[in-house]
Amino acid sequence: MEQQSNFIRNVTLGYGVFLIAWGIVISIVSQAESFTSYIPSMLGAPLAVSGFMVMRKPEDRKLWMHVAATFGLLCALFGTRFFMVMGDGITYASGSQLMLLITGTAYTVLCVRSFIAARKAREAAEASA
Repeated sequence: MEQQSNFIRNVTLGYGVFLIAWGIVISIVSQAESFTSYIPSMLGAPLAVSGFMVMRKPEDRKLWMHVAATFGLLCALFGTRFFMVMGDGITYASGSQLMLLITGTAYTVLCVRSFIAARKAREAAEASA
């Protein structure tokens, strides 16, 4: 259980840092003049903070992981805009949207699976006590 908790915490922190870096790099490379190019960074910041807070306050792990899962779902939802612009080809913006769709969905699935495993482990521990 602890090993799985550390894994999802590390994935959360890493995913948040990745999104922050993605938004900054894409904004610089594309010379974007719109703040919307920073949307991945804006979604990544709360994910990184959540991963960090799980390390600092493990007793609040459940709260921070639910916050992180919510932002993972938001990443996937923001990424669905890709379907509206995919006819224009892959640009910096549509590429970012596709990345958010794929990684946000994968991260959310990982979180849900982790929550299910944690609940089963907790129920098994209560049953054996």
